[in-house]
Amino acid sequence: MTDYDSEKHPVEKISETSSDVLPDVDGTYAREELIDPSKEETLHRSLSARQISMIALGGAVGTGLIIGSGTALVRGGPLGLLLGYTFVGMVCYMVMVALGEMSAYLPHKKGFPGYSTRFVDPAFGFALGWNYLLKYLIVTPNNINAAGVVIQYWNDSIHIAVWMVIFIAFIFFVNLLGVRVFGELEFWFSSIKVITLIGLILMGIIIDLGGNPGHDRIGFRYWKHPNGPMGHYLLDQVHSEHLSIFLGFWATLTNALFAYIGTELIGVTVGEAQAPRKNIPIAIRRTFFRIVVFYIGGVFVIGLIVPSTDNAIFVANKSKAGAAASPFVVATTLVGIKVLNHVINGCILLFVLSAANSDLYIASRTLYGLAIEGKAPRLFARVNRMGVPYPALILSVMFCGLVFLNVSSSSSKVFTWFVNLVSTFGAITWMCICYTHIRFMKALKAQGFSRDNLPYKAPFQPFGSWFALISTGIIMIFKGFDTFIPFTTDTFVTSYIAIPAFVLFWASYKIWYRTKVIPVERVDLITGKREIDEEEERFNHEEAMKGPRTKWEKVWDSL
Repeated sequence: MTDYDSEKHPVEKISETSSDVLPDVDGTYAREELIDPSKEETLHRSLSARQISMIALGGAVGTGLIIGSGTALVRGGPLGLLLGYTFVGMVCYMVMVALGEMSAYLPHKKGFPGYSTRFVDPAFGFALGWNYLLKYLIVTPNNINAAGVVIQYWNDSIHIAVWMVIFIAFIFFVNLLGVRVFGELEFWFSSIKVITLIGLILMGIIIDLGGNPGHDRIGFRYWKHPNGPMGHYLLDQVHSEHLSIFLGFWATLTNALFAYIGTELIGVTVGEAQAPRKNIPIAIRRTFFRIVVFYIGGVFVIGLIVPSTDNAIFVANKSKAGAAASPFVVATTLVGIKVLNHVINGCILLFVLSAANSDLYIASRTLYGLAIEGKAPRLFARVNRMGVPYPALILSVMFCGLVFLNVSSSSSKVFTWFVNLVSTFGAITWMCICYTHIRFMKALKAQGFSRDNLPYKAPFQPFGSWFALISTGIIMIFKGFDTFIPFTTDTFVTSYIAIPAFVLFWASYKIWYRTKVIPVERVDLITGKREIDEEEERFNHEEAMKGPRTKWEKVWDSL
């Protein structure tokens, strides 16, 4: 294959005034939808590589690992927990590199729903955009709810609704300050996360090797009966030890899916990234290694120092207010280390607030992206002088009111509802990203464009995207198995409502606008690319004009 030849492909030669990219038979697909909005109406490219990678880490490392891993440990045991997080980690990597290849080639400001609109079908992009928006409108109050659970470890005399209002006001104010302030603040929040996680993992290893008040060398004690190596989930209902072990392992896959979901938010930050073709691949590589080390290393240590049968672990649907929100807190209590559990709890509070902060950012940017594509009311495309899409931000904050459901129901039950919803919305998002990438690769091949010349070439393709697509689909379909043993209406609805919602979004747009899947030979790989190239060239020229960078400046940017 050779580089893209404009003489062979008339799609590039459509005049700038033309409004149609495709013939009528391929649906109504306006060319102007593929171009980023004007400077006055657009987001500001103010996020550096270090900020982007840290924001991705901040959004991904949150309640799933710090709190939700306790549920997975109880159900799957220490070995099941480790295997589940490792497998889903591989799936996550395939999704990330697929997204990275598209984002580095065309770092537009519409997020990855814009890629689906361009490479698959406008109806597909519409459905993915609204699916992803709903995911972040729900995951933000989920993290606020988790912050309430953490607070109640110290004090449950103050009504939880008071804390909810304080937390919502805080993240709204931070997001309102503009992306430059948000990016720097989130960088430091996530830096503290990294330091804390390293400290927790080291602490766990030290405790396991006997560095605790009782000088008790734990080793792999909790990997033996009755605590492990595998858990027994729903044993009383299925009356089969082998089946209950398998169900316990499968439950860890569902929990791990929820924990890893959020890494794909780099696809949204590309619209505000400096030199995106250089920085996005760097951020994706850094994010993957950090998450693999922290997630897989973290759950391995948790399995060593916390018995899966301990009643103090926060488990969805069962924990009362005041139960230790994190297995790390349980670990320090079990070995008799005083005060440290309060320090860890404080760090965990910062974790979930940082995650809520970045979640609100993504929700507002996703709604903005839909608005500039004409797939949401134009009102939400407005930005202030700092580049903040304030109408989209205000609507996203309003959805944080869902967190007040925990006033009438327990925090653990509400946490379960949110986890079910978010994991399904997130699974659909991953599947759409993989399918869009498959279509992108087919379009490149059909139009004679070599992947070797892309700014970033995803490894293990196309098998990696197919593997992630199929694996995520299987986990999503069967993730709500425990809602049938016995049947529970609320958990069934929250586990599967996202699937018909996605189909409804897709079908309604397709029927109303009569769109069809874009043939790979007619996929537009060019429109809007020139403007992004020029913008990046201007940035690189401005950076070069600043003169040579000092050694410390290079180290700072590489963090």
